Amino acid sequence: MFKKALLATTTVTAIMAGIASVQARDVFRVGILGGENEADRLRNNQCLVDKLPEALGVKEVKLFPAADYDGVIQGLLGGTLDYAELGASGYAKVYLTDPAAVDPVLTTVQTDGATGYYSIMLARKDSGIKTLEDAKGKKLGFADPDSTSGYLVPSVALPSQLGVPVDSYFASTGFGGGHENGVLEMLKGNFDVQVTWSSGVGAFEDGFTSGNIRKMVDKGLLDMDDVVEVWRSPLIPNGPIVVSNKLDKDIRAKFVDFMKALPETDKECFAAIQGGDFKGFTEVDHSFYEAIVAARKAKIGS
Repeated sequence: MFKKALLATTTVTAIMAGIASVQARDVFRVGILGGENEADRLRNNQCLVDKLPEALGVKEVKLFPAADYDGVIQGLLGGTLDYAELGASGYAKVYLTDPAAVDPVLTTVQTDGATGYYSIMLARKDSGIKTLEDAKGKKLGFADPDSTSGYLVPSVALPSQLGVPVDSYFASTGFGGGHENGVLEMLKGNFDVQVTWSSGVGAFEDGFTSGNIRKMVDKGLLDMDDVVEVWRSPLIPNGPIVVSNKLDKDIRAKFVDFMKALPETDKECFAAIQGGDFKGFTEVDHSFYEAIVAARKAKIGS
């Protein structure tokens, strides 16, 4: 009887595991970083909700817009998200916490062929700040503690250029609650200078070709005649598209194929989810982000 009971328990466990597997395949869960208002993020990613079910063979695609970067990071670490596009520093945080949680599979290619972007410091034109020397003793705004361009890179690159720690050079520093909100805070005068992300490619008056600056220009939130570029970082590796290692392998393969083809099959969807003009995607793996992982470990520890 004991053997029969044990067999029955084992069978029920196997069935439940099978049901869980099927249920997991029914929904594909997309994490969306904070950084701009939620309505815009949901609208820009709606095309994935419309197209991915058929492409992946799932019943539903759900969008999960996090309030900040860490919300998506924790979702990936906890296995409650299947895909997200991260900044390099966000990926580094995931990797340093659990190297087996996700795989980076793709990144974007700029219109000039580069696979990187820049942290760009902006100031209001009427502030009189045109250079880093002018910004000494002023208020510096960062975007998010887990942002590559909005915190990690400027906090590492600026001291080497200035010769002193950031906190010694600027009167104060603070976080603006994401890239979009941080720039808005600078425009209001709550920060004198603000770092954000941009391709740095194309015309300044257009807000460049892609990035937060371009998105804000396109939405009418920023007029480039009102701001100046104060500083630009070294080239930063474009952030990765990552997939959870808990994702079904067949769905994973279909998803990667879908994304690689997207710039050709639906340019509008591609531009919407990426926030501007890009040439396309290219394949990457962890090695592409090793320098950022090392920088984050040295600066933040995790």
